[in-house]
Amino acid sequence: MKLNDITAQLPYSKPFLFVDELLHVDENSVSGTYTFNEDLDFYKGHFKDNPVTPGVILTETMAQIGMVCLGIYLLGDTFNKDTVIAFTSADMQFLKPVYPNEKVTVTSQKLFFRFGKLKCDVIMKNEAGQEVCKGILAGMITNKL
Repeated sequence: MKLNDITAQLPYSKPFLFVDELLHVDENSVSGTYTFNEDLDFYKGHFKDNPVTPGVILTETMAQIGMVCLGIYLLGDTFNKDTVIAFTSADMQFLKPVYPNEKVTVTSQKLFFRFGKLKCDVIMKNEAGQEVCKGILAGMITNKL
């Protein structure tokens, strides 16, 4: 499966798509990038006069790149319009702020994928290579009943 095939199957669209580019994917890991454009709506109110990317958006970005893209790759041809992806848990550490117009890179290592549950160790770094957040994300991938 090609990298652009994976991003084309993501169940998100703007303004809630937080994947610009996938850099690598294999059966154990994935990495990709996203740039937080200063025009994103949440910056208008998430700290007045000093906008910062909300932690929930950082978590969502890590989940989209680090878990959903990897899950699509792992499912291969069995991923289709009836596939449902559900976020089940996150244990995150926020280490540095992410500001408007910053580009981040997300790297994820699969911890396990069995019985439709995918658990990953995920790290987000800024362009200077500094960790801005990291954690463990988990989700369920199944088909509609």
